[in-house]
This record gives sequence, structure tokens and C-alpha cells, in this order.
Amino acid sequence: MPEIDLAALLPFILVGFAAQIIDGALGMAFGVISSTLLVSVLGVPPATASAGVHLVECFTTGVSGISHAIHKNVNWRLFFRLLIPGVIGGVTGAYLLVTLDASVTRPFVMTYLAAIGLYLLWRGFHYPPHHREPRIVEPLGLAGGFLDAAGGGGWGPVVTSNLLVQGAQPRTTIGTVNSVEFFLTLSISVTFIVGLGFAAFTTAVVGLLIGGVLAAPFGAIMAKRVQPKILLVLVGIVLTLTSLYSIYRYFVA
Repeated sequence: MPEIDLAALLPFILVGFAAQIIDGALGMAFGVISSTLLVSVLGVPPATASAGVHLVECFTTGVSGISHAIHKNVNWRLFFRLLIPGVIGGVTGAYLLVTLDASVTRPFVMTYLAAIGLYLLWRGFHYPPHHREPRIVEPLGLAGGFLDAAGGGGWGPVVTSNLLVQGAQPRTTIGTVNSVEFFLTLSISVTFIVGLGFAAFTTAVVGLLIGGVLAAPFGAIMAKRVQPKILLVLVGIVLTLTSLYSIYRYFVA
């Protein structure tokens, strides 16, 4: 096994830690932040980036899900309504991404991530003041799982945000979506491993894994105390600018 350069590992540990803190507090953003970094900054192919991020998320979402359950942040009825559609969508998206050429998928993935960034900005400025039981759940799980696998992230932004738009209670929505995500990432990772082998294990993935697992227990605590609006806006700005710059580089180069 090749030696891991600690100096090269540290930035990814910090990114993984920050991304998971935000993800735990908002129920979104680990995948999109990490995928944006891998694809736009390091030039990793979209399928490999998505595979690597989801391998990391198998661990981070497992720890985060247990932590949310301990803090009673999980709505179990909503959990089971999201679970099966999410897994079906995730496996389908992973399979399609593996079979497509990276040069074809890269601009589409970055455009999707930029759109997610803009959507998070919109969500930050239109945070719902009223809470009620969401009606549209299963289609959100299916679409969120598919886009999460195909874009390297998006389960939280698609599912959590839309549930909140419908008036779902923020704390239990964030905890539930994070808990379902463990089973989603596990099924997506298995699909990627079958299609790609273990090529997704890189220094970046190891760093993201260490940082993400260290931060996961703190996310559930922040979900109770942090104001989501400010973080939504900041994450939206970062994702939008980074993704648009990557698209610009792709077409100029």
C-alpha cells in the first residue's frame, strides 16, 4: 500500500470536518461540498468522485444517524417513507454515472451542483415559518437518491429542503433525512464498487473520511442550536461560485 502524505491529507481532513458539521446541522451539504472540491479543484472524474464521497458517507452518516437517534431527532414514520424510494433512486443514478464517459458527465454534474447552490441560497432567504406534516415524500426520496448518486451529492438539499418547504419540523426532518442517508450511501457505494472496483480510495477520500467521522457526533448537537438560515446562505454561495468557476474552466480549456 502506498505511503500517505500527511501534509496532503490535512486539507481534506479539514474539508471533511467542516462539510460534516454543516451536513449534521442542516441535513445537507457533505456530498455537494466534497464533490465540488474533488471534481472542480482536483479534476477527479465525476463517477470516481461520487463513489469516493459515498464511501466516506457510509461511515459519517452511520455515526450521524446513531447520534440523531440518541438525541430523538428521528421521525420513524417519515424514515420508512423515504427509505425504499431513496435506495431505488440511488442505485439507478450510480449505475448510469458508471456507464457514462467522464468528459460527458463533468459539465452536467457541475451545472447540477451550481443549481443546488442557487437553490440553497433561495432556501436560506425563504425559510418556512410554519410547520405541518409533509404530503409529498416518496417522489422526493426517489429523485433525491438519483440526483445524489449522479451528482455526487444532493440527497439533503433535495429532500430536506423540499420537506421544509412543505412545513416539516426542522429538527426531526434533518435527523430523519440524515439517518436514511446511511442506507442510501451504502447501496450507492456497493453499486459503484461493482462498476468501478476500489479505484475510489484516494488520499482525498481518506482525509474526508477522517474529518467527517470526527465531526459527525457534533452535527446532531448543532441541529438543535444553530440558526440554519445563515449556514444555508453561506453554503449556497460557496457551491454556486465554485461550480460556476469549474464550468467556466471546462469550456475555456
